[in-house]
Amino acid sequence: MNLKAARFVALFMLAMVLLTSSAYAKPVQKNREYYEERGEIVWEVPTHDKLIALTFDDGPDPVQTPQILALLKQYDAKATFFVLGKWAEKYPDIVRQEQFQGHEIANHTYAHTYAVRSTALDYYLKDMGAAETSIVNAGAQRPLLFRPPGGYYNDMVIQAAKQKGYTIILWSWHQDTRDWALPGVSAITRKVLGNARNGDIVLFHDKVDGRSQTVESLRQILPKLKERGYEFVTVSELLAVKAREAAKEGVSSSSPQKQP
Repeated sequence: MNLKAARFVALFMLAMVLLTSSAYAKPVQKNREYYEERGEIVWEVPTHDKLIALTFDDGPDPVQTPQILALLKQYDAKATFFVLGKWAEKYPDIVRQEQFQGHEIANHTYAHTYAVRSTALDYYLKDMGAAETSIVNAGAQRPLLFRPPGGYYNDMVIQAAKQKGYTIILWSWHQDTRDWALPGVSAITRKVLGNARNGDIVLFHDKVDGRSQTVESLRQILPKLKERGYEFVTVSELLAVKAREAAKEGVSSSSPQKQP
């Protein structure tokens, strides 16, 4: 075999190796584990303490939200409200009431905008920004948390949240009450009480079309969880507790061991 032929064979073999390795390379699975490990999305925040975060989407509503606020106040419970900008504009007094009572106000887009494949980054950023402006103009602090409507997320949503300085918060999969679908007060109540764990993020809605079952469910859920020793905190408070626990464990693990 002459030199030219040898070079051809070597290049051919190299190309085959590269093609084969790329063909069988395992693609990156951009699933919950991928985003959770990178700290880009939070589903729940397991803690040592009996803490639970109640969250409410799609409000404020002039009837349902005040009823929920009254119940939360009765049980000394703090919650996080993922507010739609269009309703914050219409009912700024309710947003101010949420803020005044110590609850957390978070961004849920301006008009319940879904992040589908065709949704452009610029459009999504504009919608997030409009919601933020509405929340601030209503008298609340600038939100730090964001929940994409429907729980729809992709790399575009991650990028948008990073540009806006938001932490993306979803919810514990075992704590999706589906109260928007009106499954019945008993079903909502069983869902929450039967699955309660330290660090859960529970999904409710404070604006439901039709006759909401959320308020009546909370009348049963709040006292039962309180009897079990749970404290109701905002999502940011939950994240802060977890950070303190992690720091404490890190210090403990790095401390020198005493000699026997």
